[in-house]
Amino acid sequence: MKQVFWSELTKKDYWNNIEYLENEWTISGVYNFVYRVDELINLLTKSNVTFKASLYKDTFQIPVIKQITLFYKTNNNTLTLLRFWNNYNDLSKLKI
Repeated sequence: MKQVFWSELTKKDYWNNIEYLENEWTISGVYNFVYRVDELINLLTKSNVTFKASLYKDTFQIPVIKQITLFYKTNNNTLTLLRFWNNYNDLSKLKI
């Protein structure tokens, strides 16, 4: 099983997205997001799977929910979560 590393920016993204979902959607939308994040982290740490490559070197992306994409890197025993990107934002402004 891989060790999971959350950068400070990733943590900030995560909580900002929860706040956004609380304000713009419903509490069930928040629960769905949290559940999907847990589910994806579990999948990425226990399985040898890789999702769609992003425009950044050695970085992959996977939709968490329709509105939010997770960007991550993986190597031998580490899964590094880089960003939880709100898809309504301009992708050209994404910094990883």
